[in-house]
Amino acid sequence: MALVITLAMTAWVIFVILFKGLNFFWPGDIVSVDLQDGKSYMGELWDENETGNPETDQLQLKIGNRDIYGLDFIWLNKKDVTNTTYKNDAVTFEREEYGNFYGVIQDVHINERYFDNTTIDFFDEVEDAHKLALETSHRIEEIRNDVASLMIPSSELQREIALIEISSEAKTEESRTTIKKLYDEISFLEQEIEPQILAFNKELEELVLKDRANYLTVQEASGQTQKIAFSSIVRLYQPNEMGVFGKSVHYIAKVWEFVADYPRESNTEGGVFPAIFGTVLMVLLMSIAVVPIGVMAAIYLNEYANQGTIVRFIRLSVNNLAGVPSIVFGVFGLGFFVYVVGGSIDQLLFSDTLPEPTFGTGGILWASLTLALLTLPVVVVATEEGILAVPRANKEGALALGATKWQMIRNIVLPNAMPGILTGLILAISRGAGEVAPLMITGVVKLAPSLALDWSFPFLHLDRKFMHLGFHIYDVGFQSPNVEAAKPMVYSTALLLIIIVVLLNMFAIYVRNNLRKKFKTATF
Repeated sequence: MALVITLAMTAWVIFVILFKGLNFFWPGDIVSVDLQDGKSYMGELWDENETGNPETDQLQLKIGNRDIYGLDFIWLNKKDVTNTTYKNDAVTFEREEYGNFYGVIQDVHINERYFDNTTIDFFDEVEDAHKLALETSHRIEEIRNDVASLMIPSSELQREIALIEISSEAKTEESRTTIKKLYDEISFLEQEIEPQILAFNKELEELVLKDRANYLTVQEASGQTQKIAFSSIVRLYQPNEMGVFGKSVHYIAKVWEFVADYPRESNTEGGVFPAIFGTVLMVLLMSIAVVPIGVMAAIYLNEYANQGTIVRFIRLSVNNLAGVPSIVFGVFGLGFFVYVVGGSIDQLLFSDTLPEPTFGTGGILWASLTLALLTLPVVVVATEEGILAVPRANKEGALALGATKWQMIRNIVLPNAMPGILTGLILAISRGAGEVAPLMITGVVKLAPSLALDWSFPFLHLDRKFMHLGFHIYDVGFQSPNVEAAKPMVYSTALLLIIIVVLLNMFAIYVRNNLRKKFKTATF
């Protein structure tokens, strides 16, 4: 009975997450609502509260326009609504900042050109202008990155000077000579890059002026107008004019953006690609660390150790480790991996960058190792069960034929115990992928500027901090100042985390089943 109730509750939670998460990306129609007190709102119908009493029934609108109203959602009493309309020319603007804006476009300014909403194919021209503005904005970003790249060598020299100046040898003659030499190098570098910087600044100034001249005027529900720069708009569309096909295309584009893009608006908009990448990479690193150690421990306990009080005590300790709260592992990881191991590595290999730590601070390597410790008991226990399931006759047969103990383990025990090992790996993945508490103090962050894997040598940067889907859910759901607006992102991210864990488990189950078939028919 308890199992049935648990399964039913789990199914209900998954159904709610599926419904709320998948529904988030569908473009809702824009409704204009007039109230008895003369106020008007425009937005998406988000929720309804049916109490059975017409006097207290309410509807919730996502009104957006946060820079005007100061909030994204509003509850209205249905009895106060005097009129609702769906205007065909109502437009949804997804902006870089302040969330969505709902309104009707009045006119458009593109450099010296001006046209209003009486123009034929007005919205098509607006979309074309938006594409041009995005190209201009992209070029501005490229120039800023190029300027920053040119400044990197001189910035590194400035940092080197600062480190010398704060050291105990700053006042020695040798240090003064070194500092003077570094200043000369900076001066030489600045003269060398000056023509390029001037050219970039000139182009940048022209593009910024061009960008400021591209905007449109939008009227919101109360009649107030607002200028919106094209470059601040991520996407604009007229949902009331879109059919099922158009909305489906929009839905797919939004899902792709969610999976493949970077977050924006304090993680409440945009995508979660860095969090997906960080979660998968951390699980892989954790698996690489925990499986060899867990398997070796299980083999030693079963095949080499003398069975007695000490081994029973070790087994009892391993089993008890599974019940230790995960935050305790996090504190251990912070103290041992980050401060002791990471601090020692910095002293030995990265002393020139101190006091700025390299490995002596949280990172994906330390988070993965901490989770490997957390899931180690699961792998050890599952592997031991797999080893115990190997028929004793097979082991003794191999030894009787002259095989050494290691040859027997390698050719008889390990292949037959592989399904058990993979079962432990599956359980470890499920546990590790959903853990958040240990990661919060060993390397995960709200927003990581760079991925742990890129094209810069050494390509895999194990010292970098990373984003994680579980922490993303916690941060958006419980730390966001705009919790109501963040709700859909919480459901969508939770759905994505479930899908990733299921996919990882399915892959491990597929491998395990294949191994079972292979060794079931094998002859030893």
